[in-house]
Amino acid sequence: MRALTILVFVVGAGSLGAEIAAARLLAPYFGDSTIIWANTIGVCLIVLAVGHWLGGRFADRHPHLQGLKVLVLLSASLLSIVPLVSSPFLDLAITAFDRIEAGAFVGSLLGMLVLIALPLVLIGAATPWATKLAVTDLETTGETVGRLGAIGTGGSLVGTFAASLLLIPFVGSQRTFIVLALLMALVAAWRMPRRAWLVPLVIGLLLLLPPGTTKPAEHGDTVVDEAETLYQYARVVQHPVKDGVVRSGPAPIERRLELNEGQAIHSIWRPDTVLTDNYWDAFQVLPLAVDDGTGAGSTPRTIAMLGNAGGTVARASVALFPDVRFDGVEIDSKVSEMGRKWLGMPKDGPHFRTFTQDARPFLRSGGLGDGDGRYDLIGVDAYRQPYIPFYLTTREFFREVRDRLTARGSVVVNVGHPEGDDALERALSSTMRTDFPHIARYAMTPTNTLVIAGTADISADRLRDAIPTIPSELRLTAERAAENLQPGLTGGPVYTDDKAPVEWLIDGSIVSFATK
Repeated sequence: MRALTILVFVVGAGSLGAEIAAARLLAPYFGDSTIIWANTIGVCLIVLAVGHWLGGRFADRHPHLQGLKVLVLLSASLLSIVPLVSSPFLDLAITAFDRIEAGAFVGSLLGMLVLIALPLVLIGAATPWATKLAVTDLETTGETVGRLGAIGTGGSLVGTFAASLLLIPFVGSQRTFIVLALLMALVAAWRMPRRAWLVPLVIGLLLLLPPGTTKPAEHGDTVVDEAETLYQYARVVQHPVKDGVVRSGPAPIERRLELNEGQAIHSIWRPDTVLTDNYWDAFQVLPLAVDDGTGAGSTPRTIAMLGNAGGTVARASVALFPDVRFDGVEIDSKVSEMGRKWLGMPKDGPHFRTFTQDARPFLRSGGLGDGDGRYDLIGVDAYRQPYIPFYLTTREFFREVRDRLTARGSVVVNVGHPEGDDALERALSSTMRTDFPHIARYAMTPTNTLVIAGTADISADRLRDAIPTIPSELRLTAERAAENLQPGLTGGPVYTDDKAPVEWLIDGSIVSFATK
């Protein structure tokens, strides 16, 4: 009975631990949105249910412990090779996703079915088989079944926390699968013939394989750093810049921060400039369009960036405006570490501080601001394309932002979207308008629109008049912003903490773009 108890506990740990690890395996390719998690959980429940049904039939036909242990050894073997065979399959899947030939829903669903279904079916078959063997007295059947159910659930709880809090952050997704499989194989091989020990031996040897690059770089690029953090897969890619200039030496480079499926670049570094010729630069100039109380526009004295990532905006602000005080808010400390090491993010000091917090808890806690926790500018660049955290799109969120702004303060939100699609921007603009009477938009690139909002008037003429007061390297950016600054869009729904279907909106935008 003790052997069955331990086996059920370890199998329970393996089932939920594998589910957590599988979601992390998919994240570099499809992200980790609610939709992806729904697919992961749904597939796991379906295949476990199939396993329970098959396990009951197996148990009736082969009611002996050795058959159960062989089943667990087989499931452990299959589980251990999941991360080793996943890369080629997921590379093919992401090719389709990159071309927008299928939504993340379909891609992640197929990924889960192909990679994890068979080992989880066998894992699911173990519990009813063990229950069959444990029931020796019909009068205590309920007690026996209840005890094994509780033990299996306890194992699942341990597997969940061990995988998410210990194994994945410290040994990575690949070795998490192997460790879980090894534990199952060791328990199953106990008191089995010697040849059964070959299974845990081979699985243990798999731990010696180097994890390698989780997601290979494109041709010509180099992955200089990568990590599986508590929150996501992150990597820094070094990219040669092709500017058409003939050189005798090496071509110039830039470094890019990519998260999860890599559908967007979250930070960028170039060795000879703090500017990027991309949407990050707009955060430096758009606040000049806001009335500072004198009828003119002026540069912010205090800035908070929600979604600081690798510090691209912070690097430019501190370099171009030496008197600024900048708070970089980033939930993932590993991303901040990469920013300091590879992307030129400033060190903490009098003019720059990093806060390892989620955006809304930071806003509620106060921050640095101008002494009372208020800022002249709050930037929002926390949306992880193609999916964004719903709680940073709602009326309640923007009310918290408003409460942390000075009288001249403004919020600038980077809205990423498929080319030609403005559904997300309309929803965000309508939501922001519930607390900000003045809203404008700057479509800087085909896939990035900056939305600026405030309680004070916002004017392109004011931005244009302020251009002579800013550093010369920013003036062209400011001129382009002033020329293209337009009133904010209308006609979208207002999102709330209770109802914000932002992920379905984004996935629908991708599918709509694909079918044009």
